[in-house]
Amino acid sequence: MVRTFGNKNPHRIPSGNIEENGCGKFKDIDDNALESISKMGFTHIWLTGVIEQACGTSYPGIPADPPDILKGKAGSPYAIKDYFDVCPDYAEDPECRLKEFQQLLDRCHNHGFKVLIDFVPNHVARSYRSDVYPKLSFGQGDNRNVFFDRDNHFYYLDENSPGGGPPLRLPTREMSGCSGLFEQETEFGRVTGNNAITWQPSINDWYETVKLNYGHDFTTGRATQHLPDPDADLSEVPRTWATMDGILEHWQRMGVDGFRVDMAHIVPMEFWQWLVKRARSRDEDVFFMAEAYDNDPDKLTDGDVLQELVESGFDGAYEHPTYKILQGIYENGKWANDIDPLTMCGERFHRCVRYLENHDEVRIANPKQWGGAGMDAGRPATGVMFGISRANLMLYHGQEIGEPAIGAEGFCGDDGRTSIFDYTSMPEFQKWVNGGKYDGGRLSDRQKSLRAWYGRLLEILKEPAFEHGEFYGLNHANKGNHRYGRLAGEEVSGHWLYSFLRTDPASGQCFLCMANFHPSARLDDVVIDFPENALEFIGRRHLKEISFTEMLEGAPALSESIDRLIECGLHVGNLEPFSVRYYELK
Repeated sequence: MVRTFGNKNPHRIPSGNIEENGCGKFKDIDDNALESISKMGFTHIWLTGVIEQACGTSYPGIPADPPDILKGKAGSPYAIKDYFDVCPDYAEDPECRLKEFQQLLDRCHNHGFKVLIDFVPNHVARSYRSDVYPKLSFGQGDNRNVFFDRDNHFYYLDENSPGGGPPLRLPTREMSGCSGLFEQETEFGRVTGNNAITWQPSINDWYETVKLNYGHDFTTGRATQHLPDPDADLSEVPRTWATMDGILEHWQRMGVDGFRVDMAHIVPMEFWQWLVKRARSRDEDVFFMAEAYDNDPDKLTDGDVLQELVESGFDGAYEHPTYKILQGIYENGKWANDIDPLTMCGERFHRCVRYLENHDEVRIANPKQWGGAGMDAGRPATGVMFGISRANLMLYHGQEIGEPAIGAEGFCGDDGRTSIFDYTSMPEFQKWVNGGKYDGGRLSDRQKSLRAWYGRLLEILKEPAFEHGEFYGLNHANKGNHRYGRLAGEEVSGHWLYSFLRTDPASGQCFLCMANFHPSARLDDVVIDFPENALEFIGRRHLKEISFTEMLEGAPALSESIDRLIECGLHVGNLEPFSVRYYELK
């Protein structure tokens, strides 16, 4: 996130302004920073919060937005104010902000990175108006006298909508400097970004945003088959479709290589099939990843929306279900065994986006989150999450050095997240930034060790067994194995230990991976039972003996005869808390 990445200001005054707390700039993501990130093995950089958003800071020609339609002084990066412009907060010279962003794109490309930015298709800021392309401003020409019209950009409230009729009354009346009113919506009102059809949205609604209309009345249900097909001409599609295509074309021409799509599951699949096809006609390698949640009742399909987004052209959708299992091991009694059903979810098992932190999620290192396990809980969780499939892997800046997001920064209070609504900084991450050297010079030894561990993991994950290989889980075969990390009082194994195989038939390469999730207990004298078909899966059944060389944490090598492996299992020894082992089979 540009706002926090290079911010060297040490102040974190709750709800402080940009002068008090500072703000990262495009220029802060410089050659030193990019070289360090490149050395860790990353291939793409998602620059979060780039597009101009509603904001409480004014600039020449860009007045501050009213506080009633803001969350935090900096404003939400997902309340976009002009889709064709970038946030002036990030420019040394705000009037040259697009030029400075172009220079950042060029730097990233010079270091071999592909660059992604946010695409927020479901909603925009209440104050949306494009200064760059005024004729393409959402809402112009809309018929405000109806709730829904195919070619309206927005959904409009009427006198019978809940909340008592106009004016729109926002849940901000008691906040400092607020009136609860927004001047532009005193005579008409619009549906919020989270589908709240009311003249009085609550503090829990996305009240600062308005929902965009893709030619489907969402109040009628999920059936969207009436919408145009992927080959439809621009003249045949709803007006919002054409506007959005123009927006993506604008950024693609500037050199953006892909898009992280916000809340993709509540936009019609027909639109994605059409839009991704058009974007790939301009750049066949353009990368699309979807933030999406299959358990959201507002999703616009009855099927598995994560799978349907992949089928609609996305390179991957958020693998949120596995994230919740891994977090749940520490927070609500989940077991490592609970991962297994999610390894059988079809095509999207290998075509998804795997993560443990992002701007919406809590920090692993926060003492009130992840059961207070601390930053090293990221080792087993990442070792499993990243290792089990061929998926895209995403790391949020700060995870690799244990940024804890402690304390209230403003709008959301002390919620364990690095705020996206406020001018703030990351105290532990600043130790890696080290005044702009980006060398980790002020990190503790423990933080340096964690960052180096992530780097080694990423390097191993580029091996053929992980980039091209198949998955075979071993927990199902070890539930009855009392030596498989079972602790006192447990009648089944697989609570804290997870293990799996990855193999690439083309190269013959194979890895055995295992992780101890427990924050304090050593798993003693671990033995892993190998079903005979597991050896057939990795193509080793014909051998007399097999050896294992540990590549990630430097554990001792192992060897065993095939006959004893089948009869007695593999004797691994002790697994320390949070330990992860990646054994290459030789």
